[in-house]
Amino acid sequence: MRRALLLALTLGGCGTEPSNAVADSPGARLEAAAQTAGIVSDPNAPLQGSWARDTDRVCVVGTGKTSRVGVSVDYGEDQTCAASGTVSRSGDVLKLAFGACTFDARFDGDRIVFPAEVPAACESLCTGRAALAAVTVDRLSESRSEAATLRSSGGKLLCGN
Repeated sequence: MRRALLLALTLGGCGTEPSNAVADSPGARLEAAAQTAGIVSDPNAPLQGSWARDTDRVCVVGTGKTSRVGVSVDYGEDQTCAASGTVSRSGDVLKLAFGACTFDARFDGDRIVFPAEVPAACESLCTGRAALAAVTVDRLSESRSEAATLRSSGGKLLCGN
């Protein structure tokens, strides 16, 4: 009899919907408040927009599974990079593809960080000693129209049509 009761209690919990207790836990409320206050980045923030730091620029246009992306690095005197391609997002990982130059970058909601080492195929996108390695940019704007106007140092639209 005891075994039957134990089995019934054990199986009774199977197939039930998870409770909202986790979403309404003190930890979840603290995390939401920290995101609202800007203390913690929102990893679900939209990717579309304009990004920059110093002379490094990135644009992202599109909100679907795959978006257009452009990168401009300009250190002056023929030390530049310019690339247009696609980006897809899986959580905090961005998969960037500029033709044969493909790599993963990190996204934390406020910042995009390229890896310290990029494939050799990326060298063809740069002149002089400039490189796409370790490009780090912060959000400037979520505006699609602003992002679509980013140009390379040679005047080419990087995220436009």
